[in-house]
Amino acid sequence: MDKEWLARFITLPTIFLLDIVSIGFSIYLITISLNLSMLIIAIIFLILTVIAAFFNTMAAFSYYDSYFYEKKMKEKKNLFGKIKRYYTVAIVVPTYNEDPKIVEKTLKKLRAIDYPKDKVNFYLLDDSSDSELADGLRKVAERNGFRFIHRNERKGFKAGALNNFLKQSNEELISIFDADEYLLNKNFLKDLVPIFDDPKVGYVQTEKRYANSNFFADSINLFNSFFFSFIQPSRASHNTSIFAGSCGIVRRKALEDVGGFPEYVIEDTFFSFEAKMKNYKGIYVPRIYALGRPIKRFSAFARQQWRYNYGGTQFLGYYLRRIKRKRFSLVEHTDYISLGFGLNYLSVVLLLFTILSILIVFSNFPFTRQSLNYILNPLYFKFYLELYGILALVLSFLAPIIVSRIYFGSFRYGIMIFLLNFALAIIRTKAAIAALLKANPSYKWIKSGEKKYSKFISAFKNSMAEVSFSIGLFILGVFAFITNNFSGGIWLLWYSTLYSSTFYFFYKYG
Repeated sequence: MDKEWLARFITLPTIFLLDIVSIGFSIYLITISLNLSMLIIAIIFLILTVIAAFFNTMAAFSYYDSYFYEKKMKEKKNLFGKIKRYYTVAIVVPTYNEDPKIVEKTLKKLRAIDYPKDKVNFYLLDDSSDSELADGLRKVAERNGFRFIHRNERKGFKAGALNNFLKQSNEELISIFDADEYLLNKNFLKDLVPIFDDPKVGYVQTEKRYANSNFFADSINLFNSFFFSFIQPSRASHNTSIFAGSCGIVRRKALEDVGGFPEYVIEDTFFSFEAKMKNYKGIYVPRIYALGRPIKRFSAFARQQWRYNYGGTQFLGYYLRRIKRKRFSLVEHTDYISLGFGLNYLSVVLLLFTILSILIVFSNFPFTRQSLNYILNPLYFKFYLELYGILALVLSFLAPIIVSRIYFGSFRYGIMIFLLNFALAIIRTKAAIAALLKANPSYKWIKSGEKKYSKFISAFKNSMAEVSFSIGLFILGVFAFITNNFSGGIWLLWYSTLYSSTFYFFYKYG
């Protein structure tokens, strides 16, 4: 029996069991509601549970579905055949206040790419606001044979730089790499360019990974790899995979047909959707051709997640406005909704669950007013379906850890990924609110010093909302214990511990 298939198959019943016990507990809350306010709380809890079940099920099927796409790709001895036509290609590296030494390593690797020299041109697109950095990047570009294009005003984010470049170039294909992304396989173009012999292919995206480093950085690598290892292959089967901004190639004609890169913070997602609207195909290749620099600081990871959820929230509204002009299948609609709402599910919904948990614990639901002695009575579990709630709480913790053990061979990474989702919940929620209010998409955290006191102060300031929320949950949990509400106390103290992880990560990893 194929171990890869078996591993994915095991995931399905694990996730389904979590969904069943969660919905069962929600229905139980409705049945024991004693008044209108309790009924409203229970119904809202059920709605959130159904939303969570939907995204959990989507994730489970993505894990399972990805197996067949990857298997099909692995069976291709020569991925897409020999190259028949050498299209003109622009290799582009956008930069914004980047370290010239890091960028130079990227440029040197790209210059070694195997492709006819008269068919490829190299560009460094710089938006740096620091004149010294801009001058350093100019020199780096000149030393390595890259044409340097600088903008004094960073209008339209990265998309603006790319659209400005399009006006000054004419290559048929555009390959984009991040400033700290180092090419591993010099056959990148020769492998992927033949795919564009199909005129309906608008872009090709490869798997993105970071280089290995310490445990924290490797945990983030695995955190992000869930998208590229499971979600992207599954969406590729439905022709809804996205261009992920780098380590890929875009057809100029497709860009021109959609009016260039939409000028949003996640321009790649918006472009992918617009290309789909114009009937272009996106191809996902689950192979690693380059590695990014590992993310070693929690603040850098938080900044990345802020940008993703800010952009995802923008995309959800954009999708709802644009979708009236195109007929998509139910699966395609589901993919795009989950693309825009996925991180909100992991943050906003998570916070709402926590707030509702407080209301449930202190709203006099019959099951919450039990002493420790009563709970230890075996008849308690026989007659009260609170067991559903306990199972849901346990499985919500175990599910990501089990999945991590199955796919990556480690429980430690699973625990870290679980904690990171809670540590990011309020940060992502702030990003969603900022997007809805059309506030500035950038967000900065205080840098920590080397001394413990400095690290403590900066971590506290960076996680003040999370620390306050965690302390509030702790106080409420203790109060629940004092009033003989043992199960409610456990529930709230558990949440308090999880939300305090934001402070820990800022303190430990900066």
